[in-house]
Amino acid sequence: MKRKMREELNRSQYAGSLGSNYGLDNHGLLHLKNIYWNLSTSELYEEILDREEGKIAHGGPLLVYTGKHTARAAQDKYVVKESTTQDDIWWGKHNTPYKKKKFANLSARLKGYLQGKDVFVQDVYVGADKTYGMPIRIITQKAWHSLFARNMFIVERDDEKLTDFVPEFTLISAPDFKADPKYDDLNSETFIMLNFEERLAIIGGSLYGGEIKKSFFTIMNYLLPKQDVLSMHSSANVGERGDVAIFFGLSGTGKTTLSADVSRGLIGDDEHGWSNDGVFNFEGGCYAKVINLSAEAEPQIYACTKMFGTILENVVFEPRFRHLDLDDDMYTENTRASYPLNFIDNAVPTASGGHPENIFMLTCDVSGVLPPISRLSADQAMYHFISGYTSKVGGTEIGLGNEPVSTFSACFGAPFMVHHPYVYAQLLKERMIKHNVKCWLINTGWTGGPYGVGERVKIKYTRAMLNAALEGKLDKAEFKTDEIFGFEVPQSCPDVPADILNPRDTWADKTDYDQRYNKLAQSFIENFKSFEDGVTPEVIEAGPKPK
Repeated sequence: MKRKMREELNRSQYAGSLGSNYGLDNHGLLHLKNIYWNLSTSELYEEILDREEGKIAHGGPLLVYTGKHTARAAQDKYVVKESTTQDDIWWGKHNTPYKKKKFANLSARLKGYLQGKDVFVQDVYVGADKTYGMPIRIITQKAWHSLFARNMFIVERDDEKLTDFVPEFTLISAPDFKADPKYDDLNSETFIMLNFEERLAIIGGSLYGGEIKKSFFTIMNYLLPKQDVLSMHSSANVGERGDVAIFFGLSGTGKTTLSADVSRGLIGDDEHGWSNDGVFNFEGGCYAKVINLSAEAEPQIYACTKMFGTILENVVFEPRFRHLDLDDDMYTENTRASYPLNFIDNAVPTASGGHPENIFMLTCDVSGVLPPISRLSADQAMYHFISGYTSKVGGTEIGLGNEPVSTFSACFGAPFMVHHPYVYAQLLKERMIKHNVKCWLINTGWTGGPYGVGERVKIKYTRAMLNAALEGKLDKAEFKTDEIFGFEVPQSCPDVPADILNPRDTWADKTDYDQRYNKLAQSFIENFKSFEDGVTPEVIEAGPKPK
């Protein structure tokens, strides 16, 4: 009993020492127990362990388990429909409208639920460019979610500025609070809800840390294009001569892995803006998928899994000495590591760079028919950007199994895009033309046959092709125009076998390959019909032409 009282006393002494004058009552949060303002990593470790929210693994990373939700609950995301934004939003399955009155009721009950409870607050920033970045407040029921926020966003290091911190957008996460699906008009007890008029996001019923991260990405995807900034679901890095590269792709297709190159500076691994001044990261951290991670293939990310401050979600460990088993998918295929960007040795301190010279669109082709690398014109880039052909990999959304599922995801991130895809695609094309940017379509999926028959393109070959493109070596290669998709395929590349570059050569059954290639082209055309009314004829013409 005395120990408990002493711990409570210690908490109360530091809980409010870094609080803002703009208090939580401004968000309608009243009669709380303790408010833990802007705790450091070490302080949060103590709280997490004391509250039995996680365990420490060998080397110092924090292990947490997210229970029922080991991925994003895509069907439980909503956007409040109100007059200030309703005409701008691309309403549909990714932006499900929700009534203002229902939101008011639900958010009031969530705030009432938190009365008498401890909460954790992180006052941080989203967006490394001060012109377009935004102060945000993340209020969480769980201590480890506060550490997640501290890892993933940009931390204010000046304690005096925290006193005067006023957020422009606030998120409240209470995983133990569950909605009533019938009363609240929801699909389940879980909800991820954005209200742009109130500048408020609320999350309930899910422990998965990615919901916090992706909520702010979605928010930026609405706000930045209105300021003539392209928001991108991408990673980015920069070479020694200042040449920036952007990597588009869904989770699990290689954005994080391919951008973490020891020979190039890492700007960021997942979310970026492209303004008139160049590229900048939205975040201050990385959220890497770590299933089957190896020190040989991905040394920098692997090293982060053994560091104090890293959060490991749903990773299996040996209980005696707590060594990790990164190959075990007992809980999920979608195991994750959250860590600050500066854990990567070659991270760019400013998290920004100039205008890119190369763009790589990463597609994980489960049919095994697309070439591993091809060059796109500006209109083709726009077409493939709007199409966003790839596959959902390894449980990154609830309902997905371990097998990849072929999909089209507009802008390589449709669940997070708030405007019509053409808005983002037009911004992309304008910048490509203005800055003479080369665009490459990279297949990180299968070759020699579809999933289950062929094999995934070896990462050493993908890296060799990327390096050849970045270093300008591919410019000297002979290119062949693909008869169906119209893009240009290099016929040679240093350190890559010639037959890999032309996937038909890797298939034993050429007839099967031809049929599947035509089928894929037709699926592109069918998918693009839903966008044709909003794009120019040149973009439609840039699509495939099946035989």
